[in-house]
Amino acid sequence: MNEIKNTIGVPFCSCTDTKCPCHPTNHDKGCVPCIAKNLKNREIPVCFFKAAGGEKPTDGWHFEDFAALISSLNGQKGL
Repeated sequence: MNEIKNTIGVPFCSCTDTKCPCHPTNHDKGCVPCIAKNLKNREIPVCFFKAAGGEKPTDGWHFEDFAALISSLNGQKGL
């Protein structure tokens, strides 16, 4: 069953914090616990930061931290 969950459940998960209880490898609920935790804390999931690329200019994972990352990337591209 684990093999099916890992290949069908969340094959795109790029989070490396497998000790987090919300990580998809620790339950069978996919991304739901992670998204719920992030919404409650006004945070963006790690996978969004990783998908955006670049060096994260802040220490946090909040909406504002994601905006700072996107702003820094736009500045690098001359936008």
